[in-house]
Amino acid sequence: MPLAPLDRTRLLEALALAEGSIGLTDPNPRVGCVIGHDDGRVLGRGATQRAGQAHAEVMALRDAAAAGHDTRGATAWVTLEPCAHHGRTPPCCDALVAAGIARVVVAVGDPFPQVAGAGITRLRAAGVQVELGDEDIAAAARELNIGFFSRVERGRPWLRMKIAASLDGRTALPNGASQWITGEAARTDGHAWRRRAGCVLTGIGTVLDDDPRLDVRRVPTVLQPMRAVMDSGLRLPAGARVLAPPGRCLVFHAAPASPAAAALTAAGAELHARPGTDGRVDAPAVLADLAALGVNELHVEAGARLNGALLAAGLVDELLVYTAPLLLGEGRPMAALGPFETLAQGHRYGFVDATPVGEDLRLRLRRAAM
Repeated sequence: MPLAPLDRTRLLEALALAEGSIGLTDPNPRVGCVIGHDDGRVLGRGATQRAGQAHAEVMALRDAAAAGHDTRGATAWVTLEPCAHHGRTPPCCDALVAAGIARVVVAVGDPFPQVAGAGITRLRAAGVQVELGDEDIAAAARELNIGFFSRVERGRPWLRMKIAASLDGRTALPNGASQWITGEAARTDGHAWRRRAGCVLTGIGTVLDDDPRLDVRRVPTVLQPMRAVMDSGLRLPAGARVLAPPGRCLVFHAAPASPAAAALTAAGAELHARPGTDGRVDAPAVLADLAALGVNELHVEAGARLNGALLAAGLVDELLVYTAPLLLGEGRPMAALGPFETLAQGHRYGFVDATPVGEDLRLRLRRAAM
């Protein structure tokens, strides 16, 4: 049954509130809530805060109370099914019932096993009328938390690979020079996508070539993502900027314990031995480890070799390609793939959108349905 116009409007408002908590809530999902009446009055608004702090429903109830509003008989519009379990905070279902909320409109169900329908059941058992969002609202709510759904349902983060390249697909000159192929606006936009992530991953080649920090600098953020390096042979210098505090830096390797391991540990690295085949790091095991650490979205900024390995393993969910209006001819490719004998062996992605960003074009693609 289609949503009533007011329900749609309020859920869209709640989604906007949730979007404002990007870079704040991880590993929890981004959730927004609006509380009001069917006559159009809004009593309170809220969004989920940092892990361990109040969820969206409680923030909206607090907002209503601060304004002196009585929430008995009101409706709560919320972007994700209210939680029904004791985690870092008490169940939001109980808070809504205690506040006298008569009706709850939920954009999408929560896949987390301790919630997954239990929130809706608990509210209905308490006499609260519960309705669900229609297909497009549910899709928007899921999209906002695509990494959370991926981690819970698939046991691995949503992997987004960011690439800055010339029009002919070069990420650097043959000598490695790459600063800067894309312009200022594209680099700032890239940091906004970093902010979404629970972890930024790169390879040892990129660290040795560029010594990146991999933090969020160009846009405001409350939380900095973790940083991770795939370094099969433990070649990471102990003085690399990626290890500098604040924040955690994980190093995934395949090499046995060595003096290099001790030096990296002393420099603050968290070492994880995940040997795979041919002396390389086991990439699926890395993603499983990151999921266990609560990483919802994994942002990859790496070189051709790691990009190619992740693509070949079928682990890249989304490509974020900034294309500059520049032709470089000879140079380093986006990913080390192939050589293929047929076009069917290529990795096909479907376009999500194409957005001008300053003088460059941002292409967003996702794995094509097989």
